[in-house]
Amino acid sequence: MVVGITPGWVCADPQHLDPGGRLSDVTETYTVDYALDDSDDNVHHGIWDNSLDPVCSVESGAVVEFECRDAANGQFDTDSTVADLQSMSFSGHPLTGPVHVDGAEPGDVLEIEFLEFEHKGFGVTYFYPEDSEKGLIPEEFDEPGLYTWELEDGVGKFVNGIEVPLDPFPGIAGVAPAEDGEHSSTPPRRVGGNLDIKHLTAGSTLYLPVEVAGALFSVGDCHGAQGDGEVCITAIEAPMFVTARLSVRSEMDIDQPQFETVGPFTPTGADEPMYGTTGIAPDLQAAAKRAVSQMIDHLAANRGLTRTEAYLLCSVAVDLKINQVVNRPNWTVSAYLPKSLFP
Repeated sequence: MVVGITPGWVCADPQHLDPGGRLSDVTETYTVDYALDDSDDNVHHGIWDNSLDPVCSVESGAVVEFECRDAANGQFDTDSTVADLQSMSFSGHPLTGPVHVDGAEPGDVLEIEFLEFEHKGFGVTYFYPEDSEKGLIPEEFDEPGLYTWELEDGVGKFVNGIEVPLDPFPGIAGVAPAEDGEHSSTPPRRVGGNLDIKHLTAGSTLYLPVEVAGALFSVGDCHGAQGDGEVCITAIEAPMFVTARLSVRSEMDIDQPQFETVGPFTPTGADEPMYGTTGIAPDLQAAAKRAVSQMIDHLAANRGLTRTEAYLLCSVAVDLKINQVVNRPNWTVSAYLPKSLFP
């Protein structure tokens, strides 16, 4: 499935996709100038490091197609089970790049226009057990969980006839930091990285502050769909092609990543009925935990899901929102479940 526009074709300008991701009547063409496959020579693992040799150099304004491995580096397939998760080794996110962008200098901004995402037909969502201390509420699960998704016709197919609309995006997109040495790809940074902003879909533009000559842009950890929060620690993790235009913006001055997006801001791309659970606590993390825990209870009691299935679904389709941070001493976080997921 292709979301966005396809190289060399006359297609819709991504800024004119309707909220459901369908093509409008406005057209433009673009051509891929450089294509990077996911061979070992084009992939680095789990780090940002300004001493990495670029895999290629491109001019400002070039369109680059990146083939990206999934976050687990190809250790899962359509037949994977939770037993495969227990034997999985994780050596860090595989990232395609880095790409040197000619003319980019410290103090500039790198503009990344996301033009197209193409998945390969499957994805996987998983979480680790309590002793891993990973995810939002690992303390509620003694055993790990894993689900393999069939991605087809714009949706990911879940249990009980549930279908999650697909809106692919890169979980990680970033440039190299000025500080020398190796830096983990897990936490996001001033220069981008593991942002997990689910709205960086086709038609969006990401702006990153440049700290080193050439910017050294890398991308990966692609997701077919994700809820705001990615609460179980994974989304629909999927190998994917990412096509983006990389441009130097010397006139801009930003201190943190910024972006423009066309959404979608709900799974269907339009306002729709939701069911919400709230968490109220003097700490935002604690409030988020309570909201998600209650949503899992709701899904288990009212939608026929196991708690494992409910946690996995929350990570890919339930959005956490901060409702208020002013009514001291307690803050409010709510989890929003779209009713349209259910048959």
